[in-house]
Amino acid sequence: MTTQLQYANRGIITPEMEQAALHDGVSPNWLCSQIAAGRCVIPKNRNRNIKARAIGDGLSTKINANIGTSGKHCSLKEELEKLKIATKYGADSIMDLSTGGNLYLNLSEILKHSQVMVGTVPIYTVVARKGDLGQTDDFVFDPDELFAEIETQAKMGVDFMTLHCAVTTKSIRYFDVFERTTGIVSRGGSLVYRYIKTTGNENPLYEHYDKILEVCKRFDVTISLGDGLRPGSGTDANDPMQIDELLIQGELVQRARNKGVQVMVEGPGHMPLTQIEMNIKLMKRICDGAPLYVLGPLTTDAAAGYDHIAGAIGGAIAASCGANFLCYVTPAEHLCLPSIDDVKQGVIASRIAAHSADVAKGLPLAVLNDLKLSQARFNLDWEKMFDYMLEPELARKRKNESESNTDDYCTMCGELCAMKTFRETPN
Repeated sequence: MTTQLQYANRGIITPEMEQAALHDGVSPNWLCSQIAAGRCVIPKNRNRNIKARAIGDGLSTKINANIGTSGKHCSLKEELEKLKIATKYGADSIMDLSTGGNLYLNLSEILKHSQVMVGTVPIYTVVARKGDLGQTDDFVFDPDELFAEIETQAKMGVDFMTLHCAVTTKSIRYFDVFERTTGIVSRGGSLVYRYIKTTGNENPLYEHYDKILEVCKRFDVTISLGDGLRPGSGTDANDPMQIDELLIQGELVQRARNKGVQVMVEGPGHMPLTQIEMNIKLMKRICDGAPLYVLGPLTTDAAAGYDHIAGAIGGAIAASCGANFLCYVTPAEHLCLPSIDDVKQGVIASRIAAHSADVAKGLPLAVLNDLKLSQARFNLDWEKMFDYMLEPELARKRKNESESNTDDYCTMCGELCAMKTFRETPN
């Protein structure tokens, strides 16, 4: 079976490329060349029928919303509502990170109902289905079970998978030399770390990477190289553990491309503002321009309850410097499983960050959207303003509930509206 990358390498434009190019207002020929170079990907399992979307340089910044049950809070109905809300407010993809309940039912229903890309972290399923996770041995997965799970999810139709292939026996040795404030904060990364330390064996995802590539190639599943050693606090940003993993990710990018498998690279979680640009540019350099998928980054460790704001600040900077795919952060980050409203707030915050970055990069559709909005604002044309807003519902509600709901100005300035004054002043 031929993958999107293999078609692109032959200069063949697929229907998926045409669809994705139309969405972003770019040429299908240009997108085909970007996919061939590995700078763009189209995460779409050959077994799914969804609208194709591309992620990468020169395209609008895409956003992902994480949903999924936990052992303490498990409601498939609620997760499906989160899926509905996330896509309603503009998520380009969702990830099912379920660890509680009937995991296969959860994933199959999400795949059934989702009209956007779906991603997973297969190692979660393998470990979570062990049941009682109270014992150390319960966290040590069976490599063969993990490989089987990857293939099962690929057959089910998963479009992209986070695989923590770059956490290796070499990279974790740095923990014996360098101190870290928060150790490992990636769930997948910590599970691989536990496996290596407990068994003394190499990470099977790294050791048998070619085996995984064959499965992903068969179903055209995009690999998202997980950042298992990402910093979980600002003080850990860009430390030897993170950088060593990045170097290995760069190696794995090339190996995936050589096999015809699409690949993107996951990036940091917590990072001071001043280090984001350098980090993104370093990731792009090491990973040869592969699409970057970042969580946040969170610019402060102290914003619990408002981490969607901290994440949006970092995400806007990261995307303006070259990140291509933002994983949303909700107000529940670090506190609890997100509610339906948390999902909404996280998606909207990430969309603002993504759009701000696209404007900063001069992407024509983003710039034109803001121009049309500004023109409508100057003309006091409220309906047209709503058409170009990222989330018009709240704006319309606030305007309609105000004392100036029937006026062409708002209650902030009232009759002293500056633009109204300017427009009505005789030349």
